[in-house]
Amino acid sequence: MIYERKSQQLASRAVFRRRLIQSGVAGSIMVLVSLAVGMAGYAYFEDLGWIDSFVNAAMILSGMGPLHDPESTGGKLFAGLYALYSGFAVLVIAAVTFAPAIHRMLHRFHMQTEEDEERADEQSTKQQARRAKKRR
Repeated sequence: MIYERKSQQLASRAVFRRRLIQSGVAGSIMVLVSLAVGMAGYAYFEDLGWIDSFVNAAMILSGMGPLHDPESTGGKLFAGLYALYSGFAVLVIAAVTFAPAIHRMLHRFHMQTEEDEERADEQSTKQQARRAKKRR
């Protein structure tokens, strides 16, 4: 997704709303894919049912930790790798989901900063002109 640059105007509310929806959908898809991978791994390596696999995958993905202690070597390796993946996935999913809101906030901040600088430059120019008139 390409956002406006700081020299451009702030995007309209409709564009911002569309970006929020798109990033929310992308984040949701990432969560669903991550859950599906976790569920498939627990079902395959630990021979858990789909509900138990879902609970374990969801608990690890959310950072709470597994409910089921893996018994097989493959299950232990999968659980460890899935936990490492989940730690990074949560960061990426949060970044993708909240990117439009963070970008808009920072963009607005930069716009205000530039406006403040322009006002300060105008005031400085006016003050210099007044000083020059006083000297004459």
